[in-house]
Amino acid sequence: MPTKYVRYRLNNEDNYGRLNGETILQLAGAPYDGEQATGETAALAEVTLLPPSEPSKVIAVGLNFRSHAGERGAEKPELFAKLPSSLVGHGGNIEMPTDSTNLHYEGELVVVIGKTAKNIGKDQVKDHIFAITCGNDVSERVWQQGDVQWLRAKASDTFGPTGPYMVAGVDYNDLLLESRVNGEVRQSERTTMLIHDVDEIISFTSRYFTLLPGDMVFTGTPGKTSALEDGDVVEVEIEGIGTLRNPVAKA
Repeated sequence: MPTKYVRYRLNNEDNYGRLNGETILQLAGAPYDGEQATGETAALAEVTLLPPSEPSKVIAVGLNFRSHAGERGAEKPELFAKLPSSLVGHGGNIEMPTDSTNLHYEGELVVVIGKTAKNIGKDQVKDHIFAITCGNDVSERVWQQGDVQWLRAKASDTFGPTGPYMVAGVDYNDLLLESRVNGEVRQSERTTMLIHDVDEIISFTSRYFTLLPGDMVFTGTPGKTSALEDGDVVEVEIEGIGTLRNPVAKA
């Protein structure tokens, strides 16, 4: 059975927990480091959800659905980095910088690493993944096209919403990914349509970067995207995981 985990803030304290219905069972630490309950509980409705892990690094893959990349889809996983400081949890604002003119959503399946991975084969990947979660690779298209590097366009503060939960025990190879803006469906595709599947992405990435427990890997977005406006609400829903919801607000 899939198991849902959360990272949350309550009374100015940050904790991990395992979700049991609407109740959070507090854990002594990150569940990928070994699950140990404290005996404390909290109501889901009373907490602030945080990004579901605390990664040392956040890697992302571009041009990984043909519906997004067209026929020029990448021959290998095309990697770039998002900063851990770009992450924001479910319900947190996507802050639109004052000089941003073309800010887009990109709904994605995100992998959370559970065991240190270096030079692993595709057949070993499942043993190194702890869970999956929903992600939004927020991207400023003008900066993405005009800057030499994508750092500002992809890794500015709040450009990495993730959550609401990380879910262990789900087959990540065939899940429906859907993005909505103000309730209108803008992206809808199954993860079977990834050009480079999750096992290939993680194996390839581990050749060059040591993936540590808690690290996140964004796997690519489908279809077309469009510009966001102040006040929009973006939802990324993945079958078997849940719905990540974030409003857009001017910084």
